[in-house]
Amino acid sequence: MSVLKFVAHSELVLRIASQRGWLPAARYTNLRDVRTCDRLGFLDIEWRNYSFPAHLAAARSTQPLVTVARDIERSDELPRALDQAQELARHATYVVVVPKDPSLADGLAQLIPPHLLVGYSVPSRYGATRLSPAAFSGRRVHLLGGRPDTQRRLADVLEVVSIDCNRFTLDARYGDYFDGQRFRPHPRGGYRRCLRDSVRNIDTLWKRYSVAQPLEV
Repeated sequence: MSVLKFVAHSELVLRIASQRGWLPAARYTNLRDVRTCDRLGFLDIEWRNYSFPAHLAAARSTQPLVTVARDIERSDELPRALDQAQELARHATYVVVVPKDPSLADGLAQLIPPHLLVGYSVPSRYGATRLSPAAFSGRRVHLLGGRPDTQRRLADVLEVVSIDCNRFTLDARYGDYFDGQRFRPHPRGGYRRCLRDSVRNIDTLWKRYSVAQPLEV
């Protein structure tokens, strides 16, 4: 079984991606485009202005397959993050914890309970995980954002079970699509073609990747 793929964007993007088995995603601050979905796949957060009460309320109302707890920027934030993850787990099948403080690298497997997924923030202009991928050894990992080619390379050293990816939607606005290796202008153009072909090529990128312990949908 391959990785689960989530995308958060417009109704059009969700419809195109769902035709290839992707699951809908949304931030807890904007659930408009997923109101008609049978089930929310991934409930994301507004990490710069995070509100746990608002996040918990959204999780309670949507019952997502996966949601993500607040990023752990400092090691002393770990206990609170784990307490909040436990609360979120009452309303989501899986909860992702995102350690970012390098001091958490040693003994990460012991610090974060095994029933929780571990999130790796793929380098982008929005941020990145400062821990080495080696620190995530033995843990099931969700990749947060970033370029699809970078996500796939990380899966060679991480046990990736799920990803969220909407980078291709940004490039599609300018007539670019992901060709399986990089972003470039679409030979025929068109926003819908860029979206459709990007999703197809991202799927192809993961076609031969096998998940040892897949998430149960």
